[in-house]
Amino acid sequence: WWRDVPGGPAGPGAAPWTVQERLRSAARQTLLAAALATRARAGYHGARHRRSAAAALEHVLVGSATDGGGLTAFVPVAPGRPLAVRLHQSLYAVREAVDYRRATGSMDAFDGAVRAGASRELTEALVALVRGTEGARIAVDWAPAAGVPADCAAGAVEFSPGDLPVLREAGARYLRAEPSVPARITGAVVRMRRPQPHGEGTVRLRVISGAEVPYIRVALDEEDYRTAGHAHLVGLPVRVLGRLESRGGFRRLTGACEVAPVPVDDEERDRLMKWLREDPGGGPDLFGGTCPAED
Repeated sequence: WWRDVPGGPAGPGAAPWTVQERLRSAARQTLLAAALATRARAGYHGARHRRSAAAALEHVLVGSATDGGGLTAFVPVAPGRPLAVRLHQSLYAVREAVDYRRATGSMDAFDGAVRAGASRELTEALVALVRGTEGARIAVDWAPAAGVPADCAAGAVEFSPGDLPVLREAGARYLRAEPSVPARITGAVVRMRRPQPHGEGTVRLRVISGAEVPYIRVALDEEDYRTAGHAHLVGLPVRVLGRLESRGGFRRLTGACEVAPVPVDDEERDRLMKWLREDPGGGPDLFGGTCPAED
């Protein structure tokens, strides 16, 4: 990654470490967007696959250029090559889509770019990289011993401040277009809240299966709320059917129905209770207070 900052690597009035941190943050965002795209193709990932995508970056070694204007990340060939390939292809796809938008006025190329790994997360990363600069470049170089993957010719992809309006427009388009998805989720109750002693309420589940997010919030009617509370008291997870809403990052389940406790054996129940005790999202205020901000 390179950023051409007015006034030199540090920029006018900016401390070198501040500019370096901005570059490092933007680089990590682009890597995370590529890692998300190796898990699933989506215009907007939200909270989905975040944990596994972040884990894929644990072995990435990040250094920085001596002049402060560039940064290099070293990705292991195995298992990191799919990540590097997806980053390369998604960057070129976004570059081509931006050019198409500026030439024709049409945003249609961004729809096709999703197949190459483009997403709102990637456009936001590029905005962060380019903002406050005279331009930015990203290049992916390949280990000679492993060879160059098919359709991944070497060469830097460049973005300029003039691309920012299109990148922001694309990010908004991806967010609007991503649909909600049906889901049958099994999870452990870690929060319960309702404004009155009776009636409907909201529960927060730590997801065990059925969705690639760590937690979800679910609004339940009085009977289902009671079912969820009883399941927690006896140490059982619950299963619920509904739709994960893209709005808010797929952290909210709407239209909840068929709420039921999931039978588990004693060993599994003990494991669940230990898991909940160690869960930073749980706590003694299970039946009181407000639901915390989402992850």
